[in-house]
Amino acid sequence: MPAEPDWTAEIPMPGLLLAARATYGTAIRAALSDAGFDDVPRNGGYVLAAMAQPEAALREIIARLGASKQTAGQLVDALAARGYLERSVDAGDRRRATVRLTGRGQAAVAEIRAAVERVDAALIAAVGADHAEHARAALVALARADPETLRNRKP
Repeated sequence: MPAEPDWTAEIPMPGLLLAARATYGTAIRAALSDAGFDDVPRNGGYVLAAMAQPEAALREIIARLGASKQTAGQLVDALAARGYLERSVDAGDRRRATVRLTGRGQAAVAEIRAAVERVDAALIAAVGADHAEHARAALVALARADPETLRNRKP
């Protein structure tokens, strides 16, 4: 029986990025569901994963997500309503909102991190640590690329 063709070689980079995001998203949603956190909104796991510390400024989370203020705000509100986050306003600067993980939120973040580690381990097993680190470096460079600089360049 002939080998199946490698259809992934024909997928442009944006499609591969979406597929990779879906791989992480599926793993995160499964881990959350298995742990009893099945009420996290569809992209809420990304908000929780963006919490590098138990407390963060809302603007930092928005920047990490690359989402609009409205989208991030809606997800934060949904997570707060479900007991994963607490939202507060800085008494000194009413424009500054702070988001804090609750105990439930910290437990969900632990499940998310474990799911991400499993996907990362599978990637390393498939391509090796060096290639995985190069992929990460490439993605960091892409994430930091100035959209204005890229706007008028021809490939």
